[in-house]
Amino acid sequence: MLENYLFDFDGTIADSGETGIIAVQKAFVDYGLEKPTAESVRYYMGVPIETFFPKISNRELNDTEWEEVFAIFRQYYSELELEITQLFPGMKETLMQLVEDGKRLFVVSSKNSVSLNRNLENLGIADLFTDTIGSDQVENYKPAPDGINILADRHDLDKAKTVMIGDAKYDLQMGKAAEVKTCGCAWDTYDIELLKNEEPDYLLEKVEKLLEI
Repeated sequence: MLENYLFDFDGTIADSGETGIIAVQKAFVDYGLEKPTAESVRYYMGVPIETFFPKISNRELNDTEWEEVFAIFRQYYSELELEITQLFPGMKETLMQLVEDGKRLFVVSSKNSVSLNRNLENLGIADLFTDTIGSDQVENYKPAPDGINILADRHDLDKAKTVMIGDAKYDLQMGKAAEVKTCGCAWDTYDIELLKNEEPDYLLEKVEKLLEI
C-alpha cells in the first residue's frame, strides 16, 4: 500500500501552463530574443528554466545575461500567477482525502522554492504537504533523482511505498531513477504518448483516481 505521494506542481496539482507560456514569451521579447512558440515552451514544461531557456533561444547568451532573463521571467510570472493559476477540479478535495487517509504528501517541483511555496499558499493547500523541494534546493535538476532522494532521506520514506506523480516524462524518469513507483497524470499532459512511453506504474486521466492507487 502506498504511503507517500510526491507531486509535481505545474500541470499536476495546478493548471498553470498558460502562466508559464505567457511569462516566458514576454521575458524573451523584453530581452530582444525571438518569441518562442507556445508549443516549444509547453514541450519543456516540468524542466527548470535554467535548463530549457537556452534550448529554445534563437541565440546564445552568457550566464549573466541568462540570469537577467530569468529575473524578468520570474517578475512576469509572479504578476500573472494569481490571475491565471488555479487548482485542477477536484484536486483540493482529493489531497484532503489522502491526508485524512493517513498519507503523507510532498511536492518536488522545477520551480524555485520561493515561487512554489507562494503558489501553494495562494491556492490554500500549503498545509496539506509535509515538505516541498524546489529547483534551488537540488544539485541536479529533473530527471535526476535528487529531489526525491532528499525527501526520502529527510523523512525516512520507504521507497517501495512511495509514488512520484507528474504530467511530464521528466517526472516519471526522476521517479524511476529514485526507484519509487511512478504515476503519469493525463488530465493536463502535453502528450499522453510521452507518458505511455515511460511505462509508469499508473496512468490516470482523472484526479480522483489518485484515491484508488
